[in-house]
Amino acid sequence: MDFKTAARLGSYLSKDYAQDFFRLLVNYQDISASEAASRLGLHIRTAQDFLEGLAELDILHKKEVYEKKRPYYRYSLAVERITLEIDLSQIEKTRLKGDLTKRIRERGNAQANFSLSRDGESISSVSLWTGEGRDRKVQRISLTAPQGAFLYHLPFPKAEFMSLVDIMHRAGVEESLAPEILDIVELLEKYGVIEAE
Repeated sequence: MDFKTAARLGSYLSKDYAQDFFRLLVNYQDISASEAASRLGLHIRTAQDFLEGLAELDILHKKEVYEKKRPYYRYSLAVERITLEIDLSQIEKTRLKGDLTKRIRERGNAQANFSLSRDGESISSVSLWTGEGRDRKVQRISLTAPQGAFLYHLPFPKAEFMSLVDIMHRAGVEESLAPEILDIVELLEKYGVIEAE
């Protein structure tokens, strides 16, 4: 199941009335939106949206029936078990190892403040200022230990550019942690805190 489908399913399952709906669907052969709404004390549109959504996710069967020539839908369970499974190994890791050769340094006059950790050997957070005048806001980004060690060794604005891999070696950060480093570098480049050669 992909994240988009899982999110849709999760939004239906998180409704206050979801368990009551499923109790009806388990115990009734089939049910219409109006029957479910009256039974659960819900607006018919709420019941219809819930049933339609589950039908689109193939959890319910939807059958058109006629009553005095007027069509409507009846819903029944299509499955006996709902499994929400996401394969996280399918998520692409941030960039490739080749990106570690990129040379960077801190940008001069960047609107950011690096806070030292208690031991004074790494950076614990970065505060970024965004907006202008009264709309100016501060965004504080807490760092992981590898990110903090990396940024502590980031070259100053007028220093020579260094490759990410060299900064990581100097900071004692293993190359297996590259995705964390690439993520924070990308974010700080976006905010103009880091510049690349």
